[in-house]
Amino acid sequence: MVYVFLADGFEIIEALSPVDMMRRAGIEVKTVGVTGAVVESSCKVKVTADILPEDVDIDSAQAVVIPGGMPGVTNLEKSDFVKSSVLKAAENNKLVCAICAGPSLLGKLGLLNGKKAIAYPGFEQYLEGAEISSDYVVKDGNFITARGAGVSVDFGLEIVAALKGREASDKVRTSIQCR
Repeated sequence: MVYVFLADGFEIIEALSPVDMMRRAGIEVKTVGVTGAVVESSCKVKVTADILPEDVDIDSAQAVVIPGGMPGVTNLEKSDFVKSSVLKAAENNKLVCAICAGPSLLGKLGLLNGKKAIAYPGFEQYLEGAEISSDYVVKDGNFITARGAGVSVDFGLEIVAALKGREASDKVRTSIQCR
């Protein structure tokens, strides 16, 4: 199971493109409404989350995903549930993924020390202890970080590759006609 945390103000493409890529690859994914069952994106699109925090079983998770967006990331940072879930996932070597402003949450939790990582330009300062990459999507150990909305599909495909292998990722890439 992969959990994608949604809070009011999330960036819709950064959250739902990876969900789409993973579901196309047959990965079980649940969106988690951190601020309620219906979560409003930064562009005012309302999305009904699959589950609420009390339905999350982080012990059975393969991965957690933090989308960007403002004030979405700020709202995720305010959640003790999100922070404890991300920390527990990292401590148990589960895949921890974040895009755009999302990696700042990982940096503030001290999870990127000695890791290569990237975030939306201007948010690199919050990637405490990380080696800032020039790539758009970066995988280092059990962490995947990405710059922003423009690479949301690539971010999702990198998650697929990490969970199911490069062949599965390439199959989805080909099926959606992605370069």
